[in-house]
Amino acid sequence: RMSQAWQTVPHVTQHDQANISEFEAVRRTLKLTSPELPLTLTALAVAVVAAALKEFPPFNASLDLARDEIVYKRYINIGVAVDTERGLIVPLIKNADQKSLRALSTEIAALAAKVRTTGASREDLEGGTFTVTNLGGLGGTAFTPIVNYPEVAILGLSRSVLAPVFINDRFEPRPMLPLSLSYDHRLIDGANAVRFLRWVADRLEHPLLLE
Repeated sequence: RMSQAWQTVPHVTQHDQANISEFEAVRRTLKLTSPELPLTLTALAVAVVAAALKEFPPFNASLDLARDEIVYKRYINIGVAVDTERGLIVPLIKNADQKSLRALSTEIAALAAKVRTTGASREDLEGGTFTVTNLGGLGGTAFTPIVNYPEVAILGLSRSVLAPVFINDRFEPRPMLPLSLSYDHRLIDGANAVRFLRWVADRLEHPLLLE
């Protein structure tokens, strides 16, 4: 599947970064007040991407080469890449746009535990429309994820770092999250990829914009 994606899809990767100060403040508060309720950066990314796919339908599409058609999906099933002893597995969060941030956090954790222990079923893996992969827990500053064909785009997250940001006439430390968006250039142009990734970055910076 990976070889097919690399040989078939003309990949381009767009990079950006997001100031996740607001999210980190909320997560710290929840750890103190509601430690039993998980809230993860991956879940936030899935929620943001689910909203973005409604604003940018070509990113939630696929190419039917036999019919020379673009197929726009009416559902949003987001794959979350999981590192396991058997290699990379991408279970799906189905109808991700219909779930709360806390529900997404809980489901992602449960799916990751499932594929690492008992394995994934065919139902867990088939029917994805977009993929999110988070390597932040391992490190790195940026990477070029491979599109999970027949999807047309994938979002990669790297490790956030404290960086000086110019605010109110002075530099202040802020947690900056590197973002890497790879996409199928047959369907998605660079300008639209920049708009999509900037939209995602804006919502990661201001999660309340999702309401």
